[in-house]
Amino acid sequence: MDIKTASALHRLRLISLPEALSFPALLIFGSLLMRVSDIDFLMPPLGALHGLLFTIYVVFLLDVWVKAKWPLKRVALFFLLAVVPFGGLYGEKLLKKYEADGVIAARARAEGTVDA
Repeated sequence: MDIKTASALHRLRLISLPEALSFPALLIFGSLLMRVSDIDFLMPPLGALHGLLFTIYVVFLLDVWVKAKWPLKRVALFFLLAVVPFGGLYGEKLLKKYEADGVIAARARAEGTVDA
């Protein structure tokens, strides 16, 4: 894995957790509180924050798709995980594994222990 691919994967992983938590926060604190009480001031900032994080996530996902040459199936999985509440938490776990596997493979190639 080259440095550009590793950086793209790391950026996606960094944004995946906040994005994964912003959607349930929007649903719970924004929508639910707005319906059961008079607290409606949380919806606009939470909605804007979630929208920004989701947009950044999609841009970073497309960047990883291009740089890491992921198959469309994997990209679609990560997109779906971002849409499902708490699905991004599983996606972050997978990204951590992909990132670690890439670093291990890169070190092994650098040390000459594998021909990958």
